[in-house]
Amino acid sequence: MLTNKTAIVTGGTRGIGLAIVKKYLEQGANVAVAGSRQETVEKALAELAEYSHRVMGIWPDLCNPESVAQAFHSVKERFGSLDILANNAGISSRTSLYDYTLEEFSKILDINLKAVFVCSQAAARIMKAQGGGVIINTSSMVSKYGQPSGCGYPTTKFAVNGLTLSLARELAKDNIRVNAVAPGVTNTDMVAALPKEMVERISAGIPLGRVGEPLDIANAYLFLASDLSSYVTGVVLNVDGAAMT
Repeated sequence: MLTNKTAIVTGGTRGIGLAIVKKYLEQGANVAVAGSRQETVEKALAELAEYSHRVMGIWPDLCNPESVAQAFHSVKERFGSLDILANNAGISSRTSLYDYTLEEFSKILDINLKAVFVCSQAAARIMKAQGGGVIINTSSMVSKYGQPSGCGYPTTKFAVNGLTLSLARELAKDNIRVNAVAPGVTNTDMVAALPKEMVERISAGIPLGRVGEPLDIANAYLFLASDLSSYVTGVVLNVDGAAMT
């Protein structure tokens, strides 16, 4: 489905991001794995050794426009194009408002929102010049419902939704589609570390009766990156088993 396409996946070294990387590679894409540190990127690349001719690693400062632009152009130079950007990098927090520091709030804003803006801008400039592309942002179910602590995380995801819809309208004339995926509770390292009874309790509140798997989210990213969604833009796609709806 993605043969001859080139994708960059931020936060691509583990969890949902690594699942997206693997799905894109399985479907024929060239992929650049973007991580926060060289060592984590190299660890992910070792796991992807069978695709060594179609995968590379980058570790720019996602909040630095010059660093991101340089890294993204290196991907284009290696593979010839930049067709898909998956803005997946993000961090969360459960800190109470009463204990939240401005430093912690600012850090979440930087990674979850500013980095999405910086990376989207860099990718859009390349995509416009080549005639189009696709940008997909990772939102969250809490972007619609909020959460009882750690207000910085849902705040940034609300903002990601707004950025997604706005860029979809602005970039449509340049043949760049912009969408977001809003995962529900997903079986990443954080969920895997929870007690079994807690996971069962969470699952009981999800109409489909289970938490999501990274592959569930990656499949949504595949659909939105592929030509199957050629007339889909400005959408925040819930992938949450109908949780909290």
